[in-house]
Amino acid sequence: MTTATGAAFAVVGASAPGAAAERRGARERERAAAPGPERGPGPEGAPAPERAARAEGFRGMWVATVANRDWPSRPGLTAAAQRAELLAHLDRAVERRLNAVVLQVRPTADALWPSPYEPWAQCLTGTQGRDPGWDPLGTAVAEAHARGLELHAWFNPYRVANHADPERLAASHPARLHPDWTVPHGGKLYYNPGLPEVRRFVQDAMLDAVRRYDVDAVHWDDYFYPYPVEGETFDDADAHARYGADFPDRADWRRHNTDLLVSEAAARIKEVKPRVAFGISPFGVWRNAADDPEGSDTRAGVATYDDLYADTRKWIREGWIDHVVPQLYWHIGHPATDYATLLDWWETAVRGTGVALHIGEALYKAGAPDQPEAWQDPRELSRHLALAEGRPGVGGHCFFAAKEVTEDRNGALAAAVADHYPDRVRPPRRPDGS
Repeated sequence: MTTATGAAFAVVGASAPGAAAERRGARERERAAAPGPERGPGPEGAPAPERAARAEGFRGMWVATVANRDWPSRPGLTAAAQRAELLAHLDRAVERRLNAVVLQVRPTADALWPSPYEPWAQCLTGTQGRDPGWDPLGTAVAEAHARGLELHAWFNPYRVANHADPERLAASHPARLHPDWTVPHGGKLYYNPGLPEVRRFVQDAMLDAVRRYDVDAVHWDDYFYPYPVEGETFDDADAHARYGADFPDRADWRRHNTDLLVSEAAARIKEVKPRVAFGISPFGVWRNAADDPEGSDTRAGVATYDDLYADTRKWIREGWIDHVVPQLYWHIGHPATDYATLLDWWETAVRGTGVALHIGEALYKAGAPDQPEAWQDPRELSRHLALAEGRPGVGGHCFFAAKEVTEDRNGALAAAVADHYPDRVRPPRRPDGS
């Protein structure tokens, strides 16, 4: 085993449950010394944010910036227009009685803050590397907190581009400076998770934002190794030959690489700012029961363990993450991936671990004409929240995504808010009590 691999093994060992308890304790001590959760007045001319007497559940909203999905509405807007759109999303979250915004700040290995590691994000100006003339992440943190919202910084670790042409990247982009770090796959470009220098770099790039800003959490989505592409194999044979000698099964080696990324990041977040939480939002199926008796009674075509090489259940058991937000993007009664079945599986997965469970909800499907009949019913989403209320291990929900929070095509979110969110509340306290 190489020195780099041996050192990485040591990090995994250090992140066992005892170390997780130490991490939670450190966060509790820092929060105890920091100002309390109550925020000051809102922006000029706006009322101070309402605050409930106690925490009562996570109510989040994703804001996707990749390909200008939610914000900015298009690239090249003026700084003032971008800022106005961002504040409108935050205001709408308040109107919907939400309490957290999960903002995508590193969509394609570029940044929504002045990063020394990566270029400015293309979604801002239309040209990767061009200064937008303001600090979107810094503004988002300040304005979210002024409204009584948490701001979770959402990073995608390995995606470099939604195309496979390095020449289209900014000249200063690390993927152009280190072409050996990348793997084209399915018409897109990814960093290679099998390279220790890549894992270290992507952690450094993300932790820069944690050091600079008062973010409440680091958030990762479901993209680790890329989703399978028919007829293609992710070409990491050279990295496996160099670093995977102890793993004759390449799938086990890939899962080990993802474990290293997660465990190392967890330890480094603690070192940088212990009060910052670490959450991951995986695809909703860990494994199907047909492949593992401990898997869910589902027949999903993709499973995180087998296809994305992400052992999400292990991260919960090891205490490497503070909360998990599985994407349960199916309706109740779905024949292959029933929402209720998966809700119960995930509640069992977190039981007794101290890891909080927030459910990712497919608001984008509500009222969409290409979705099954169940999603045409404005009460479907409210029924999801009602099911979760009967499971004490469920600590809240996160809605995908901001555009649909505003549009609310068939009134599904309005119905869910009316049924389940009568008042604004604080986000829940962390598992460590902070």
